[in-house]
Amino acid sequence: MGVYLDNNATSPMDPKVLESMRPFFLKQFGNASSIHALGQDARAAVEIARSEVAKLLGARPREVVFTSGGTEADNSAILGVARRFWNKPAHIVTSGLEHPAVLRTCDALRGWGFDVTFLPGSPEGLVSVEDVESALKNETVLISIMYVNNEVGTIQPIEQIGQLANRHDVLFHTDAVQAVGKIDVNVKKLGIDLLSLSGHKFHGPKGVGVLFIRDSVNLEPFLLGGSHERRRRAGTENVPGIVGLGEACRLARDRLSEMDRVKLLRDRLEKGLLGQIEGAKVNGNTDQRSPHTTNISFSGLEGEALLIALDFKGISVSTGAACASGSLEPSHVLQSMRMSKDRIRGAIRFSLSRMTKDAEIDYALQVIPETVDRMRQVGM
Repeated sequence: MGVYLDNNATSPMDPKVLESMRPFFLKQFGNASSIHALGQDARAAVEIARSEVAKLLGARPREVVFTSGGTEADNSAILGVARRFWNKPAHIVTSGLEHPAVLRTCDALRGWGFDVTFLPGSPEGLVSVEDVESALKNETVLISIMYVNNEVGTIQPIEQIGQLANRHDVLFHTDAVQAVGKIDVNVKKLGIDLLSLSGHKFHGPKGVGVLFIRDSVNLEPFLLGGSHERRRRAGTENVPGIVGLGEACRLARDRLSEMDRVKLLRDRLEKGLLGQIEGAKVNGNTDQRSPHTTNISFSGLEGEALLIALDFKGISVSTGAACASGSLEPSHVLQSMRMSKDRIRGAIRFSLSRMTKDAEIDYALQVIPETVDRMRQVGM
């Protein structure tokens, strides 16, 4: 039996998404910038998708800019703000819990002369609003704090940080890649200026994402060239991908209530593993978190070894972010939460989706305790 519990890395495409995309590969293949009928059909499809994204976010369609994914959106938001202050004193506030697409961009800016504050996470994986406020300076131009952590699932106090940023007239960006499609996200209510999302994290296609840019925000263009995306991101639009993303957003809006069932499955998995496996501990806040993620440490085990053993049994899990797989470095998220080396070493991330089935959880609860027990007996 194949059990997929690594949906934070990528999620299976919804069949309805695939069907929405299919015509734009074969028959309606026009360039959305062309003025003939084929081109205008493509343009109309892009704009319908833009509207669907806007509805999901509580935004205006003109505030939606299509990108190649979450990494480009994160980079474009941070660098787009930074370019406005290239030869001026400028300060950025972020956290050690962020995705590498944010961390490495901010680290590069620090190397280029920007002042960057990397706030630590609490032992529960949360960023303190008070710490964000204390870090602000007269030169602060941007706060970038992720919405839902990709490794432990904690939900940051985004609305309070948005209010804080607004009071201090500082731009606020959030990487919402693990939030959109899983919890309700409304950019107006939350006071967000810039937001990143990626289609393949909620049953859409890979290679397409969005950067929401509030109308009032003056952002330097991401890519230079043609006048695509209101001159903010040059390049021929990925029409099939954009159409698929639009359909994924429509489905997410209609099916958001299904995440209640996902939460019940996640909680059953978590409770079952903690009840059967001695020394298993949940990492991160268990109240203020998304419904689809749990991160559990198994004492005395190497997480990578357990991952491989479970893979042989048909269970797909992760030890952290997919972008960091192959790295010998321990999780920077768990390090920022100041966890012990043993707890970090034995951590496994389980991430579900609305396509996760009860039978998959049943199988996982049978196989994982057996596997952990066997590995402990042989000293792995």
